[in-house]
Amino acid sequence: MTPRHSRIAGVGSYLPQKVLTNAALEAMVETSDAWIKERTGIAKRHIAADGEYTSDLGAEAARRALDHAGLVPGDVDLIIVATATPDLTFPATATIVQDKLGITEGAAFDVQAVCSGFLYALTTADNFIRCGQAKTALVIGAETFSRILDWTDRTTCVLFGDGAGAVVLTAEDGSPEETGQGVLKTHLRSDGRFKDLLYVDGGPSQTKTVGHLRMQGNQVYRHAVTKIAGSMTELAEMAGIGIDEVDWVVPHQANQRILLGVANRLNIPVEQVVSTVAEHGNTSAASIPLALDAAIQDGRIQRGQLILMEALGGGFTWGAALARY
Repeated sequence: MTPRHSRIAGVGSYLPQKVLTNAALEAMVETSDAWIKERTGIAKRHIAADGEYTSDLGAEAARRALDHAGLVPGDVDLIIVATATPDLTFPATATIVQDKLGITEGAAFDVQAVCSGFLYALTTADNFIRCGQAKTALVIGAETFSRILDWTDRTTCVLFGDGAGAVVLTAEDGSPEETGQGVLKTHLRSDGRFKDLLYVDGGPSQTKTVGHLRMQGNQVYRHAVTKIAGSMTELAEMAGIGIDEVDWVVPHQANQRILLGVANRLNIPVEQVVSTVAEHGNTSAASIPLALDAAIQDGRIQRGQLILMEALGGGFTWGAALARY
């Protein structure tokens, strides 16, 4: 049987129109623009409008990704949405996106790994394509974290925003090494012992409420740098490459200090790390495809270049993915 792999055929993203600046937050909680920028690197974040849902953000990012790929919704036979803020408890937000795109064939489902969700979704779609169960997949990260924030908690409400990003994966014959493009390797991990360091204090089964995000920031930072760096190193070894061969690192946009901490730990030049956190804050599962789209659209990332994506999220979940764009 001819081997197959998945290729990134298109990218797209969407940010809500409403912008919440650090200056505006100063009027809401005891904080300051200088403090937020120094600790996180964030200057602003986008907030979904009333009546604008995670599925709306995801569907718009998907449309833009399909346009970039030169494809139409009817070409898609798999939709995976990574989100921790679904429209409803059920049905899956992916099925709502499927309907909004006018797609009536194929399969659609959600994955929930919080900030690592896009990597989990990408890995799942890549495996579907490799085993011949899908030909064209939409992988979407979409979040409306503004709906689960405690806006009186200055340690968390300054960090997060809303947004969506999407990639189109298409099935290609041969291997990525032969074609010069495609997803090479992925590496996923989780460890539930750390679940109390970053979580939401609500849920249908336990509290029958939505709840608010809670985080022990210093602990999350320490684990993020070590676990992400470890996953990136393992992945590079699996792929038989050196970290110094990577052209671009596209990280989860959680905090500028974490981005720099991982880069310093692995001796990666900071100019090779794509950072968009200043523009939209932490958008959880949406942040990697948001950053990927920005770097492709502005011309930094070129076809054939090697990109390494990484993230850590609540659970803890973490991982990395290596692809030649």
